[in-house]
Amino acid sequence: MPVTPRSPAPGPSAPEPPAICSPSPGSAYWAEYAWIGGTVEPGTVIETAGGRITAVRTGVPAPPPGTEPLRGLTVPGLANAHSHAFHRALRGTVQIGSGTFWTWRQVMYSVADRLTPESYFALARAVYAEMALAGITAVGEFHYLHHAPGGTPYEDPNAMGHALMAAAGEAGVRITLLDTCYLASGLLSARRGGAPDRHQLRFGDGSAAAWAERAAALRPPGDHARVGAAIHSVRAVPAAELGAVADWARERDAPLHVHLSEQPAENDACLAVHGRTPTRLLADHGVLGPRTTAVHATHLTDADIALLGDSGTRVCMCPTTERDLADGIGPAAALMRAGSPLCLGSDSHAVIDLLEEARAMELDERLRTRARGHWTASQLLRSATEFGQAAIGWPEAGRLEAGRLADFATVALDTVRTAGPPPRLGAETAVFAATAADVRHTVVGGRHVVRDGVHRSVPDVPAALAEAIQQGAAR
Repeated sequence: MPVTPRSPAPGPSAPEPPAICSPSPGSAYWAEYAWIGGTVEPGTVIETAGGRITAVRTGVPAPPPGTEPLRGLTVPGLANAHSHAFHRALRGTVQIGSGTFWTWRQVMYSVADRLTPESYFALARAVYAEMALAGITAVGEFHYLHHAPGGTPYEDPNAMGHALMAAAGEAGVRITLLDTCYLASGLLSARRGGAPDRHQLRFGDGSAAAWAERAAALRPPGDHARVGAAIHSVRAVPAAELGAVADWARERDAPLHVHLSEQPAENDACLAVHGRTPTRLLADHGVLGPRTTAVHATHLTDADIALLGDSGTRVCMCPTTERDLADGIGPAAALMRAGSPLCLGSDSHAVIDLLEEARAMELDERLRTRARGHWTASQLLRSATEFGQAAIGWPEAGRLEAGRLADFATVALDTVRTAGPPPRLGAETAVFAATAADVRHTVVGGRHVVRDGVHRSVPDVPAALAEAIQQGAAR
């Protein structure tokens, strides 16, 4: 059944409403330092109205009357381009013992089995609040947990998706619900995939046509939410159904995401069944292109890299998850050189820290090549901001300039991690030294969602996370 978001009790101690449910009529901020066009500018006034930036003025040495000071380095809002919100409940529990992606997946299924629309709303609200604390202003939620256990649809067939969009609204972040087509348990033959196992039954709709009918009924509850599409993987969507999902996204000019070559086993199975790599299979069925984002893209051939780059397909790297699951190090630098814009995601939420993901992309490449300096700090910040926002369907965000969405975050430059370097190296300090814990402010739609490290509508995010995870585990 549909979820009704909880309303705070009236009174002076009630939390403030989410930032982007009602865009600010007009606010002005003074950024001590602002990252604009790849340069750190001291003393920048950012004026906003109606949820957008109306003016940016640099060279203002002190906060003018009526402006709100933002001490530290202000950057465009970070975009988490790949999230599975319910995976947050796995943190810590999957770090025991050894195993592979495939053994990790069994633990993940056990968490998914217990979620309801109500419990998923509570968990996602806390997870998205954690993202806001980390400077994330928009999330791409790769959503495949559609139905009740056993595959029976809820009274509202999109109850789980509506719960996620409502949760993001209460947490004050933008969301693109990437409604995911998931039809099979694996590659079985050129015509069909294996039947979903009991855990996967709640993920599937039976066919791409049935998926499209359900996804078309999704209605965002406010301006903070948009709907896109996702193909879970070539393992989970038979080749004959790929084009229908791509067509659905194309007709709506919506973003389309897909897990790609995360594991060598996926490549081996695809070659055995189709005689081609997953990337070639997607290209042959019209899936690749500038609106498409391939997630992980870890195990690619040179021909795969050329296909992705030549088509302008975006690639989302999730370095922490890829390390945590022992997936491998993807060819990010080669993909960039081939023409694929790179963005970043926290995926399984082993940590939620886009600054860590940005530096990990560079540091992992250093380990792989034994050479330094594959990306500048500014290039990595663009992946965490502008490129990520575009990948999840918010191209009007991602830059501090007039006309853009008034979404930005401030990283402190005076903590034990960030103190010392000159402010002109603020981008390098943020990317290579700061963590999510150094985010001081997050503004979405011109309103503070996080002020001085405190979430304004979810005041105790750790308690909300603990309660949601413990309640889910008790089911």
